[in-house]
Amino acid sequence: MTTQHEAGRVPTHRVLILGAGYAGVSAAIQLAARVKRREGVQVTLVNAQERFTERLRLHMTATGQQLAELSVPELLEDTGAQFVRGWVTAVDVDAKTVRIDDDRVLRYDTLVYGLGGVTDTAAVPGVEDHAYNLNSVQDAEVLADRLARLGSGTVVVGGSGLTGIEAAAEIAERYPELNVLLLGRQEPGAAMNVKAKAYLQGALERLGVAVRSGVEVVKVLSDSVELAGGESVAADVVLWTSGTRVSPMVAAAGLTVDERGRIVTDTTLRSVSHPEVYAVGDAAAIRQGYGVMHGTCQSGMPTGVHVAVSIVRELKGRRPKPFRFGYYHTPVSLGRHDAVVQFTRPDDSPRSIHLTGGTAARYKETVTASPWPTYGRMKKMPSSGAFWPRGGRFTKVRGMQ
Repeated sequence: MTTQHEAGRVPTHRVLILGAGYAGVSAAIQLAARVKRREGVQVTLVNAQERFTERLRLHMTATGQQLAELSVPELLEDTGAQFVRGWVTAVDVDAKTVRIDDDRVLRYDTLVYGLGGVTDTAAVPGVEDHAYNLNSVQDAEVLADRLARLGSGTVVVGGSGLTGIEAAAEIAERYPELNVLLLGRQEPGAAMNVKAKAYLQGALERLGVAVRSGVEVVKVLSDSVELAGGESVAADVVLWTSGTRVSPMVAAAGLTVDERGRIVTDTTLRSVSHPEVYAVGDAAAIRQGYGVMHGTCQSGMPTGVHVAVSIVRELKGRRPKPFRFGYYHTPVSLGRHDAVVQFTRPDDSPRSIHLTGGTAARYKETVTASPWPTYGRMKKMPSSGAFWPRGGRFTKVRGMQ
């Protein structure tokens, strides 16, 4: 923290936030609201596009449903935070600079890295060339155009995790004339309790989604996918939802990363190798008592808020506090009017309580729609964003204060 005065002014402390996802926007709004245009603190949010990507709704965009266009600069209005549009192409942690679009350089005193993961299209041969993905609104719109022109045929969804389940259900509901096949190593809903999993699988069956679990796709071709063991499955369209990867940019910058390329953090969400760098959302490898967190909206927004509060504490000469988070639910949409919500323990293991049907669908829609008004409230009352389940004994890390 800079404390010396130069020419009667406190030198500006530049906070640069990379990525306007759920976590990055939370960090920007929280920090800007808490410093309240205080002289000497500059908050800048960098993102490749002005539109806020509702990742929780990309399966809807992929089936041609029109969604509201949410503007990041509009959300930052009246906060004092600046918005810079551009692609981050390099980070120099020694010079404390970030290169934008290869031709602009931004300097920072504190960096918040929130450029999260995307679908891993490199691990399986052919995915990059022949499969669609849901990495962005634009990617989802490309798939929507293809599905609208398909007429008939088979859509293979590779990956039986939550994204794959929601996408398969949405496609089957919107295009009942198509054959939808969901392929994955695990059963859909494998992490749910017995009743919730049975409901989810029954819903997929009612929608006409064929499911094959315990299989592994080893190659994607222009008209088929190949499975381990040599079997070939015909496919007119392949949607890939299996696995995620983080940009190699942070590792190249010299930050300590884990085996998936995520920034390894200490208990306060600072990089273990460069404490002037914080990491939020699924760009961070955050250890809790139950293990390393997996990226979701429900955990991403709290990481952004926590980092903002920590930076304010540092600016005041105080130590940041440890971050603790416990999961509480797993909502999964099954088309527009059906869903299953699995309530969880803080370590993400399933409780016996769950919701299904229309009640679960309304719950899921409430959750999906909640970030935007939450950001609005945080602009006026930043403390409103600082409440989330800490997880009790489940999240306690040995040695954490």
